[in-house]
Amino acid sequence: MKKVLSIIVVAVVATFVACGPSAEEKAKMEERAKQIQDSIAASITTTMETPEATDSTAAAAPATETAAPAAEAKH
Repeated sequence: MKKVLSIIVVAVVATFVACGPSAEEKAKMEERAKQIQDSIAASITTTMETPEATDSTAAAAPATETAAPAAEAKH
């Protein structure tokens, strides 16, 4: 019984591997990947050009300074 089940499983796996995506599906995947790459590049460019990007890191520094005295008070 185990041999028969193993043969069936191997046949199913081989069928899925052999079928693979069609040329149309590959073209759609490549187009989607290009759209995502363009979106990421535009986002990075926008972030690098805006001066607020450096201000957000400066605003985070006081938050950690206020947390440190509270942690020391608990000890």
